[in-house]
Amino acid sequence: MTTVPPRFVPTLTDIVQPSFVPKQEEVRLTPTDCPAVLEDQIIHRVMQHVDLVLEQRLSAAITQVTLSFTQALGLRLREEIESVVRTSVSEAIAHELPAQSV
Repeated sequence: MTTVPPRFVPTLTDIVQPSFVPKQEEVRLTPTDCPAVLEDQIIHRVMQHVDLVLEQRLSAAITQVTLSFTQALGLRLREEIESVVRTSVSEAIAHELPAQSV
């Protein structure tokens, strides 16, 4: 009967409180079990690193895109506001000029 090794195996820096300690004869690892455990450890560490780097880089990229978009939006809003004010003032002046000539 073969048992499947756990997906995450703690490293030497992890604190482990075993619930029980198996007897020596109960621990039976075959040579093929060790590469699978090592592979799972490597995959776990790589994924932790990828998650960290991805989070940092995505955060920086989103910040930069948001800043660029906000600056562009500010310029566009300023142009629109200026256009609306010019049109409103022109209409107000045009409306007042005929009233002045009467």
